[in-house]
Formats: sequence, structure tokens, C-alpha cells
Amino acid sequence: MAQTQIVVEGAPRSDRGKNEARRLRQTGQVPAVLYGGKGEAITLAVNAKQVSAILRSASGHNTLFQVDLAGKHEPAILKDWQVDPLSGNLLHVDLLRIAMDVRMKVKVPVHTFGEPAGVKQQGGVYELVTREVEIECLPAEIPTEFKVDVSGLMLNQQLRAKDISMDTAKMKLITDPDRVLAHVVALKVEEEKPVEAVAAEGATPAEPEVIKKGKKEVEGEEGAEGEAKAEKGDKGEKKK
Repeated sequence: MAQTQIVVEGAPRSDRGKNEARRLRQTGQVPAVLYGGKGEAITLAVNAKQVSAILRSASGHNTLFQVDLAGKHEPAILKDWQVDPLSGNLLHVDLLRIAMDVRMKVKVPVHTFGEPAGVKQQGGVYELVTREVEIECLPAEIPTEFKVDVSGLMLNQQLRAKDISMDTAKMKLITDPDRVLAHVVALKVEEEKPVEAVAAEGATPAEPEVIKKGKKEVEGEEGAEGEAKAEKGDKGEKKK
């Protein structure tokens, strides 16, 4: 789908290292690398506010933009980025150079709406399993999102990747078609055991009577055999 042209200001940089990166951030820029396509990988500094605005936009990291390098524009998208966990400021970004006439693989978020019938009528629980799917399409055809109505989802039913409505003439699904994106499952409730059952489980199990009896019988048989042998020995001695 067509998108409004967005321009990100960039400038080549030769110096590297933590000190240089820190200096750049203080001037409102962030270290970056532009690579991919037919061109060579180049290190540059880009406008941090402009990149942050792209990440916050509806299309997010799939936003197409032009990197302005001294008046020369190169189409790109955000491939990767690092953010300071404390301040939330960008630390570094990777920009992927793209060709508008070459299909590319991208991950697109899936947003569901509606209350599943399996929750409303059958008391189930709705769970979102996978939040995005991977597709292949031309850069200008990258969708912002896929929206799916799950109001008809019943108990023990799943929403799979193949259920997403998409224009197959423009895009191809790369994610496994049978990948579960969301489902409605039964609510698991642990039944409380009666106090008597819990007490019985806690008590030391008694040895079965059959086993006890068997042991005594075995001991008795061994004793009888011992007595028989002793009697035999006594008779043998008397004969002598």
C-alpha cells in the first residue's frame, strides 16, 4: 500500500567508538549503519527524533522512508535498533536499503477484535498466542497490520495464520499456515479435595495385611524346614 514519503536526515561518519557515539547522541543524532541491496554498508548518523517518530507510528518498523545523504535519497526501513533500558533513548539503529521493485520478507502485527462466542456463551478463556506473521511482498505493498474478527471463535477453536484474509496476488504467507495465532480454551479449575482425603494422603500408609501374612508364612516355612533338618540329624546320630 502506498505510504506518505518520510525523510530521515543522515550524515556519513568516520569516527567510531563510545565517545563518538555519546557525542552524537548529545547533538540529537544516533549512530547507524545502512546496508543491503547493491550498495556497500556505510556508517552514518541519523536524526534520533525522526527515527523515534517512525517507531511510534502505526506502521512501526515496517515504515518505508528515504535516508537523505547530502541530497541523495536512498529508500530504507528499520531492520534493528537498540534502546537504553533506563532512559528509553535510542542507542543505535540498523537501516536496510531496499529496492522498490524487489519482493521482501517482513513481519506484520496481527490485531484481533470482537468478543469470542466461546468466552461469552461457553465460559472459555481467550488467549493470544502469536502477535505477528511473516509475509513476502513488494515494499510498497507492506500492510500496517492484519485485523481479524474473532467473535465467532467457539470453545476449543483456533485462529490460524491461514485464516487471515490477504491479497494473495500481492503478498505470500511465509509463516506456517497452521500456526495458531489465538484460541479459546476451557478455564482450568483445581478442585479442592475433602479434608478426609487430604488427611489420608498425609498419613503414613500401612503395610498391606497380605504382605504381612506372606512374610509370616515364609518365616514359618523356613522354621519348619529347619526343624525337619534338625530331627533328621538327630536320627542319624542315634543310628550311629
